[in-house]
Amino acid sequence: MSKDIDKTGNKTSHEPAAQGWSRRSVMKVAAGAMGALAMPAIVRSARAAEILYVNTWGGTWEKAAVKHLFEPFTKETGVEIRTVSPVSFAKLAAQVRTGVYEFDVTTLGGGDIVRANAAKIIDPLAGSPLASAGLWKDAVFENGVASHAFSTVIAYRTDRLPKGGPQNWADFWNRQEFPGTRCLQRYCARILPLALLADGVPQDKLYPLDTERAFRALERIKPDLRVWWTQGQQSQQLLRDGEVDMIGIWHSRALELIDQGHPVGISWKQAEIDRAYWVVSKDSPRREIAWKFIQSAVQPERLAGFCREALYGPLNPDAFGFIPKEEADRMPTGPRNYPLAFEQNVKDFGGNVQKVTQRFEQWLAS
Repeated sequence: MSKDIDKTGNKTSHEPAAQGWSRRSVMKVAAGAMGALAMPAIVRSARAAEILYVNTWGGTWEKAAVKHLFEPFTKETGVEIRTVSPVSFAKLAAQVRTGVYEFDVTTLGGGDIVRANAAKIIDPLAGSPLASAGLWKDAVFENGVASHAFSTVIAYRTDRLPKGGPQNWADFWNRQEFPGTRCLQRYCARILPLALLADGVPQDKLYPLDTERAFRALERIKPDLRVWWTQGQQSQQLLRDGEVDMIGIWHSRALELIDQGHPVGISWKQAEIDRAYWVVSKDSPRREIAWKFIQSAVQPERLAGFCREALYGPLNPDAFGFIPKEEADRMPTGPRNYPLAFEQNVKDFGGNVQKVTQRFEQWLAS
């Protein structure tokens, strides 16, 4: 993540998509244009079959993907990859509805992939070129293929807490032993589990979430939560400039500050892991090529290179065969850190996510 995430926790854009176009009408317009104008949407044609459109996060994410995922695939297959950013659930849904395709492939987080699968806007894995390919155990979830992960960790200013900062969420909530200003992300589904851990709920007993207990725990720390960050860059700036003493932050943002020489410490205990899955847009004009790309993108060596450069953790265990130990120790899915972490359980959240999120926003405003 320069890897900003949205929503369910996935970075999305809410720009309006084209409305009221059928697949047939788009093809007619493309044919009539006689090549004079470039079509922004993808149409089914022999020429288009040589190109694959991938929805990306841009920035560091895209730079790493171009080098380690896109260029190797093009060299191997001759298929050119063009990128569309930022990642947008709204555009994914709109293009399936209208038949006007901006991209064939994208990544979704756990919450969004459940929504997308239920809405039938992603291509089923069954019957795809990837279905018969060998993948590692638990690689597939809701018609997506696991790629990489980030985590929310505790980071703190070592100059403000010279004796050591909070090592778990109970410490983070302990205002007496660890005084100072705190900051968390304004993202309900990611914060409620942290409140429950702070209240003593074991990691393996978090789900389904006891939302009433979580809100009671949040009340105890609310006075010291002066800021609720909404973008990764904002969270990094708050910690870098000393506006907060401790923060729940994406691990990559904290590591970047440490690498830049800022007085920042980090704890991997009770890190909250979010997964990213490759998916194919339903009825994509290039579904065959799209699935072949995904198969290529999760190969151990290529995925390892992407994660090393973009500061993620690979979800294919074999990728760690291509990652030095000192770098694996900086990844949420690395052998040292993963046993200390927990993963979001988006299928057993406990209650209606939308309603709980509305309650969370009302609580913040109260």
